[in-house]
Amino acid sequence: MSEMIMVFASMTGNTEEMANAIAEGIRQTGNDLEINDIIESPSASRLEKFDGILLGSYTWGEGDLPDEFLDLYEEMDEINLSGKKAVVFGSGDTAYDQYAGAVDILIEKLKERGAEIVLEGLKVDTSPSPDDIENCKEFGKEFARHLNK
Repeated sequence: MSEMIMVFASMTGNTEEMANAIAEGIRQTGNDLEINDIIESPSASRLEKFDGILLGSYTWGEGDLPDEFLDLYEEMDEINLSGKKAVVFGSGDTAYDQYAGAVDILIEKLKERGAEIVLEGLKVDTSPSPDDIENCKEFGKEFARHLNK
């Protein structure tokens, strides 16, 4: 089985709810993962030790990465993620022109560092509905399948 790490930032609990559902989906496949809130997050170099990387973030303002994600984001410039598989998820608000822009920012950074993005970024409008939670679980299962191919 592949080793996976999830790092997420959540201000109101919406992205954390997504993270928990994705983790549940992964565990339903018999896999496990290390989960880190961005506040307690290890350095970016820790990401290199895992086969699968899941990053989750809410979007701040008009489509920005939240401040608490900036250190990890900048540290990622120093790492090589070639051969790693990754996905990104997060909550946003469709009222803004740039919907869940943090997801797109993190996908681009992972690609820059050589990671293979295996699923389209998962975005939820504000608070996850029961259907969104089910989609998150399926997202986790699908990511685990990509890693175990």
